[in-house]
Amino acid sequence: MILYLIPVVLTIFIVVYFRLYLFVFPHNRLVILMYHQVEKESHEDLTVSLNNLEQQFSYLSRKKYTPQFFSELTISSKKNIIITFDDGYRNNFEYLPSLLEKYNLKATIFIPTGFIEKGYKNYPMMTFDEIRSLDKKYFEIALHSHAHENLSNASADFTEKDLKKNMEVLEAQNISYSKVLAYPYGKYPQKKEDKSAFFSILKKLGIDFAVRIGNKVNYYPTRHPYELCRIDIKGKDSIIKFKLKLIFGRLKLF
Repeated sequence: MILYLIPVVLTIFIVVYFRLYLFVFPHNRLVILMYHQVEKESHEDLTVSLNNLEQQFSYLSRKKYTPQFFSELTISSKKNIIITFDDGYRNNFEYLPSLLEKYNLKATIFIPTGFIEKGYKNYPMMTFDEIRSLDKKYFEIALHSHAHENLSNASADFTEKDLKKNMEVLEAQNISYSKVLAYPYGKYPQKKEDKSAFFSILKKLGIDFAVRIGNKVNYYPTRHPYELCRIDIKGKDSIIKFKLKLIFGRLKLF
């Protein structure tokens, strides 16, 4: 009897863990992809090569995925997708506009305003003028905190002030943005009481959605708007691996 139940339990686990039940209800399926940098050649996880990115965008276009902004989020097709980029690197400004236009896609860029003001390591970042000039048909700007600190251990006072600063700087620069937050490093409080207080701050600030990593496909509409999952696209992902991630999220098996 126990041996008979093992494959049944395993099947249920796989279906639930990878949210494969959403293939039965595809109108509730929302995929959110996470990128960082784009370069002609890639030698690290957080940088996707221009050739790989074009292959991925071409695939999404051919397979008729429906690109969405958070600000207009509706489940309007069986293949809803949000493409996101973190941090505001200048290579996003150099490469994304032509690719998004070519494949009729959209991207949300999460901006940590401190990085734009002071720079980040030795990476060239976009300027506020460049962010402001991005075509709103293809780009949505959203929040990534000001200081880009790990918010899982931050005090409530720091969190509120930092997120307010993020919004205030964008507003002072006359940059339209959506009240959607990408958690720096994908981190936020996990203890129940801490998480509740943290989410109260987000609600107080009028933030509509927040995204973690999670590497899973989302069910939408969601009862957990501050815990939407993104699928992390790595620099060395092959097109086959990319296609599998669109279905399963990230599997440790590939």
